[in-house]
Formats: sequence, C-alpha cells, structure tokens
Amino acid sequence: MRLAPKAIQSFRDDFTYTNSEEAIKRFPFPFPEDEYMYSVNIEPHALPGPKDSVYEHLFDIDEHYLSEMAEREIVLKENPKRCLAMPHMDLACWDFIDRAMTSLSEDYPNYFSLEKDGEFWTWENKLLGIKDTFTFGQSSTLPKPPLEYIGCQVQGDIALLDQRNNDLYMDAGVITCPADWSLAFDAGMSFSEWHGPVPLAHEAGIFERALKFLTAIPIGQPVRRLNWTLTINARMDTSPETYPNWGTDRDTVTLENVGEKVYLRVELQVLDRMARSNALLFSIRTYLISMNDLVTNKAWAKRMHRTMKTLPSELIEYKGLSRYHSTLVEWLKQFDPEN
Repeated sequence: MRLAPKAIQSFRDDFTYTNSEEAIKRFPFPFPEDEYMYSVNIEPHALPGPKDSVYEHLFDIDEHYLSEMAEREIVLKENPKRCLAMPHMDLACWDFIDRAMTSLSEDYPNYFSLEKDGEFWTWENKLLGIKDTFTFGQSSTLPKPPLEYIGCQVQGDIALLDQRNNDLYMDAGVITCPADWSLAFDAGMSFSEWHGPVPLAHEAGIFERALKFLTAIPIGQPVRRLNWTLTINARMDTSPETYPNWGTDRDTVTLENVGEKVYLRVELQVLDRMARSNALLFSIRTYLISMNDLVTNKAWAKRMHRTMKTLPSELIEYKGLSRYHSTLVEWLKQFDPEN
C-alpha cells in the first residue's frame, strides 16, 4: 500500500524528520556493487514501474510530501531567487505544468484532480488545499508564476534544460534542496560547465557520452539514474547560500553519534522530454535515510561499509566527506564481520 503523507516534520533546527518502516523498505539504495565507480548509470524510466516503489510513477509522492512542501515554502521566503526562469523558458514552464498536473492527477487521483475545458483548466491539490481555474499559457491567470506555482506542489527539485547547439543549458528551475550546488550560480551554464567540478568522470569521457545520449531522448521515453552523497542531520537544503548553517556540522560526527547524525542522501534523477518546447524536464527527487535506519537492512549495512571503505580519495573530497569518512567506515565495520 502506498504511503500516505503524514504530518509536517522539519529538515532544520530540531530535525524531527523520520522514516517509517515502509519508507525504509522502499528507499532507493544506490550501490549495486561492493565498490563504487562513478558512472552515468542511466536506464529507462519505464512507467508504470514496480508497484509502490519509488520508480512506479513519474513523480513519487510519499509520506514526506507535506514536510517537503513546507520546507520549500520556507526556503523561497528566505531567498526567492532559488526559483528562476529565463524569459525564453516560458513555454517549457507551461510544458512542466501540463506534465506534472496530468501525471499527478492520473497517478494519485485521491490527492489531485485536473479538468480541461479547452484552454480553461481546473486544478485541485487536496493535500495542500489548492483549487484554481486558469487559462493554459496565460501566466496572469495563475496566483504565482507557472514554474513556482507547480514547483511548490511537487516533491523534489526541478530544473528545465533548454536544448540548443547540441547542448543543454540550465535556464529554469526551482531548487530548494540541492546537495551543495546553487541554481543562481549554474543558471545559464551548459551541461559540461555545471558538471565541471566532478572528478574522475571527465577523464573517462563519461559526460561527453552522457550529453550525446540526453540530447537524443525522445518524447515519451524518460530515463533515470541515482546519484548519492552523505549529509549530516536530516537537512534538505545544503546549498552554498546556506553553508554557514550546515558547514560546521561535518565536525560534529563521532563514533557515538554516527548512526543518528550521518544520512545517506540519494537523488532519483529523471529526465523527460517536453512536447511543446523540446526542453528536458530534469527532476531531482531526494531521499534521506539515517545510518541507524540503513543498517536495519543487513545487506545494505555490509555493502555500505565496503563501498565507503574503497571510495576513491578524489570522491571523498568532492562529496565533502573527508572530515568524518574514517569515523563512518570504522562504525560501519561492525556490520561487516567478514571484511
């Protein structure tokens, strides 16, 4: 049975965020091997996917929906520039409205509904108490700009990538829970420019092959990949803009508190071609799980130890793990007696 949204929990200050047993079971554990090697790891996002899994629908709505929408509202009040859309991306923003509203209403009819009467649409989000009638394509008929309006009703960050000159450009997005990157900094950058800091991958030609693949994605054939890092505390917003709020957290990890403070942070990244604008919808759905919860799965605990133990030094530095990596490996060792 799919998890129903629960009462709002926090991703800051007192960190009341928790995962139910069901949420732990469906967590997208990202390591298929005992050693981690950076790769594109792209696969078709065939819909519908396995029932009740994070892969079942284009947008995964789970027990943390209300919490994540509340966090997004807080972040955008603190910094409205965390949502932006360049003027030439207006059609792509309306593409996103169509894709999101259609998918959500079909996949979660108990929570969302969409009625279309030509260009006059009526949208209802029962979870947030929203019901609006608007004219498709006319921003003045919405209470907020199109990207902000629907971006504040979908879990996960959203980037809209304009495709031109055989390249992809990050020209629109609502990014409130990034893993140490900034939309304000990356806006307008090409695919290779915003991936510039990633070590090892450039030497292997990974991004060149990935770009060629992504620019050829056809309509109706979305693809996905998992990305991961670690974070301290159940904090969604680890952007450069808020570094003073979380940077020193990395110095607080000890053998006594690893289990509760260190979280595996996994992004389910989906790329989907938009029909009208030819832009790529790039959704980044973030899942958090504490080490205490992760090790309740013995297979995950053992593999987590082996993956962290053999992680290349370049990735340890790039992912910001250097201050507590050895402590984590030492703590995880107890769950891998064979190694």
